[in-house]
Amino acid sequence: MGQNNNNNQPPQNNNFFNKNPLLVFAVFSIVVIMIFKTFLAPSSDSDVANANMQTKNVAYYEIKELIKENKIESVSISDISIIAISKGSPRIKYIAQRVGEDSALLPLLEEKGIAYGGHTEPQWFNDALKWIFYLFIFFAIWMFFVGRMQKNMNSGILGIGNSKKLVNSEKPKIKFTDVAGIEEAKEEVVEIVDFLRHPDRYIRLGAKIPKGVLLVGPPGTGKTLLAKAVAGEADVPFFSVSGSSFIEMFVGVGASRVRDLFNNAKKEAPAIVFIDEIDAIGKSRAAGGQLGGNDEREQTLNQLLAEMDGFSSDSSPVIVLAATNRPEVLDAALLRPGRFDRQVVVDRPDFQGRVAILKVHIKDIKLAKDVDLEEIARLTVGFAGADLANIINEAALLAGRESKEQVEQKDFLEAFERAAIGLKKKGRSINPKEKKIVAYHESGHALIGELTKGYTKTTKVTIVPRGIGALGYSMNTPEENRYLYQQHELIAKIDVLLAGRAAEKVFLNEVSSGASNDLERATGILKAMVSMYGMSEVAGLMVLERQTNLFLNGGQTIKDYSEKTAEAIDKFIKEKLDERFNLVIKTLEEYRGAVENTVKALYDKETIDGEEFRQIIRNFEKENAMPTRIQSDIETNATQKESDSLLKIDG
Repeated sequence: MGQNNNNNQPPQNNNFFNKNPLLVFAVFSIVVIMIFKTFLAPSSDSDVANANMQTKNVAYYEIKELIKENKIESVSISDISIIAISKGSPRIKYIAQRVGEDSALLPLLEEKGIAYGGHTEPQWFNDALKWIFYLFIFFAIWMFFVGRMQKNMNSGILGIGNSKKLVNSEKPKIKFTDVAGIEEAKEEVVEIVDFLRHPDRYIRLGAKIPKGVLLVGPPGTGKTLLAKAVAGEADVPFFSVSGSSFIEMFVGVGASRVRDLFNNAKKEAPAIVFIDEIDAIGKSRAAGGQLGGNDEREQTLNQLLAEMDGFSSDSSPVIVLAATNRPEVLDAALLRPGRFDRQVVVDRPDFQGRVAILKVHIKDIKLAKDVDLEEIARLTVGFAGADLANIINEAALLAGRESKEQVEQKDFLEAFERAAIGLKKKGRSINPKEKKIVAYHESGHALIGELTKGYTKTTKVTIVPRGIGALGYSMNTPEENRYLYQQHELIAKIDVLLAGRAAEKVFLNEVSSGASNDLERATGILKAMVSMYGMSEVAGLMVLERQTNLFLNGGQTIKDYSEKTAEAIDKFIKEKLDERFNLVIKTLEEYRGAVENTVKALYDKETIDGEEFRQIIRNFEKENAMPTRIQSDIETNATQKESDSLLKIDG
């Protein structure tokens, strides 16, 4: 038994040399270089020329005697030794150790006409250190590349099969209290947390937790944050990766990465796997008319489906969370029960949700007493959580730029306008002619908006340029929770859009190109009223256009009408635009004085708020004994509450 053990376990020294061949090679190289450097390598050109001469070690006085007898041709002197080369053939090199300083040596050499010079003695220790350093650097670089090659051999071609560097593994500290504004979505995932904490409670009843949960919503709404909160609440490992990380030019690499990801998650189970932007690998395999195939994306998707089918409902589950902005493009096999069998919509927050999000993000912000979070929430209709966080940070930066001690309400309002419209262009020079056009144009929008039933109140009118193309703008109170527009409200939108062009025509007798976007939007609303909403006599209740893949206002529009019907639609749109345009012109002419006063105020201040603008209209109506047409706050709120209860149609 002892002999067998000795045969199976070689001596430790042999193990060392077998396991460290490069280190042995490095030590051997150092020894060889030191020997070559110190004994074989010549130190000067004269040494190279005389490398084959006979060498004799003699006493110092003997060299001096040879010099006196004129038998020496040249002499080389150092602090330690003296080397003399004899005359004649064969030539001999005499080497002697110097003894102290000899003041008579140099005069003797000059008297005999012997050439002399100096040489440097070999420095054993310094040379050895230098070459050891060089070889150490070489050895370290060599070992680095050898290590990389060994890793690459285990992980695929050039290491591209290795998924460790692409997967972020952590135990998040984020809790549900850190996620605000998406309460409905949180309720949908609470049971996943409870299952991960207490799986026996569900297994005992025969219940099966969903293997995959798909988080669907616009960008910035908090899908990734919600996934981390699930892992944080359950206190389980969180493996996160982007869908695009699985795609490579080499077929099979993506599938290998999927296997690595799920194998790592299973080792740490219970755990959560989070795949962001899953549409990068989960697109429908029938897209573009190409059924099946053998490309990299399809192999990766097939591997993902196989891994999800391989889960078992035991006490150590792995739950897959995925996020996408485009659920309509995902493969049907991915969405069937047993895989991603639950979809949770993470939508943009409503008013209360925005208030809650603002409260979460202002915890570390020093706020002034005038800050009104509800006003900010009312202004930011349609903003996602990431947008609100950006506004708060931008407001803090603006306050810091002005060396303020606290962030004020006007900082938040300026940050909102930056996000919604663009940066204020203080350096943009507008000539007086363009300034006049913009002032009348925006005054027309604001006036018709205030006088038209079904439109929102004006909050600001300005001729200060912002963003890329906005030379001025009129801002209205955003509409909260509008899910359906009545016909008169759509007409009100058209009237307000046409008011800018109408004001130019009434007050300047010439129109400009500034209304191009307004006209495009007005035409689009009328076209939708005819072709999709059944709000015209052209097609009655017929739907002439339909949209596919409506999520996030995307998809394609399919037209189902003839050329003759298209001509009728064009005729209706033109006549209706002309009709509304003439009515708007009539209103502007009736309120000519109010528009002129608004333009004057804009010239003086460049910006007026909504209440100041409404006061201009009231004063004009009072001076001209006109009935008040501005909608009161009570009427506006009543209209708002009535519309909030209606269901949404796409417009």
